[in-house]
Amino acid sequence: MADSAPAQAHSGQSHAGRPTSWLAVTVILLGFTIGGIALVMGPNWFLFWTGAGVIAVGGVLALVFDIFSDVIEDAPRTIAIQEHHSPFERHTDSV
Repeated sequence: MADSAPAQAHSGQSHAGRPTSWLAVTVILLGFTIGGIALVMGPNWFLFWTGAGVIAVGGVLALVFDIFSDVIEDAPRTIAIQEHHSPFERHTDSV
């Protein structure tokens, strides 16, 4: 059985990210929602491009807030290899 203890995050960070990063993601999702609603409503091109502008603002926020620094690399897991026999497996043992 593999070790069930969770891997420790580097430098005390968690996988949840920072609030500023979530703000940037929320702005981007809001822009996609505005653009999607605009396409369903006709399409309403002014509202669509407004949504695209909100997405661009969210992208700039993501760059300013350095959203990619939230990435945490865990130590690789090692899982013990278990013997497995499939009913479709061809056995070469002669009886």
